[in-house]
Amino acid sequence: MQHETRKTRGRPKAWDDKAAQNTIKSLDRALEVLIALGEMQGGTLSEIASALRQSPATVYRVLTTFQRRGFVDFDKQEQVWSIGAAAFLTGSQFLRRTSLVERARPIMRDLMETTGETANLGIERDGAVLFLGQVETHATIRAFFPPGTVAAMHASGIGKALLCQMDDARQRRILAAGKLEQFTPFTLTTAEAMIADLHTARLRGYAIDGEERNLGMRCIAATVHDVFGDAVAGLSVSGPTSRIADDQIARIAQAVMQAAAQLTRAIGGTNPHDPR
Repeated sequence: MQHETRKTRGRPKAWDDKAAQNTIKSLDRALEVLIALGEMQGGTLSEIASALRQSPATVYRVLTTFQRRGFVDFDKQEQVWSIGAAAFLTGSQFLRRTSLVERARPIMRDLMETTGETANLGIERDGAVLFLGQVETHATIRAFFPPGTVAAMHASGIGKALLCQMDDARQRRILAAGKLEQFTPFTLTTAEAMIADLHTARLRGYAIDGEERNLGMRCIAATVHDVFGDAVAGLSVSGPTSRIADDQIARIAQAVMQAAAQLTRAIGGTNPHDPR
């Protein structure tokens, strides 16, 4: 009896049956209208119907149904339909259940396998990098940043990736908040040097920690963005310079940027600097 209760609690017996009769066609068409309206960022009835190649009468019935539920709004003066507050509130439930760490885990595993190096996830907290997760490489020599580790932003790939996405005022505020400690001969210890490096990182789409925290270790990082386009986390790979050599940077950086873009999409975000 307990087994039967579990089966019917969330889905019917014929859940795996993909037959056409299990699809509500009218609902499917209605959702097409809603999705198209969102992609168009608003439009007149004729524009929406034309984009969907549906009759204006059909589209109008769908829009007025959504309007009664608050999923779309209608501007009588401009005669323009647009996404309503109810659609936003429903969509925001996805963001509330989204876990950055959980969604990052499979992407980090793939990144580690692709590059052969340790993958890391971190965020900015109180002017420092807080590491949230790591997938270690199978190689014997590896970087180690267990969850909860805190690192200086100016000597971290993730830290610099996050810094380069900030406006100038916030950059300078964080850099001025504490002494830029020199960990190795390669550490950048002046605000001017850091800002120049951050400008370069922003233009190319990724940041590099080139033995700036630990001699013989290199890190390449890119940012993850939320629904508002803000950089909320950094994804990186780190390993010895013998493996992340100069001629490997471009290949690894491409993999890191692709993984960061994938995680951005997974949490419903968008990168305003992505040319695509």
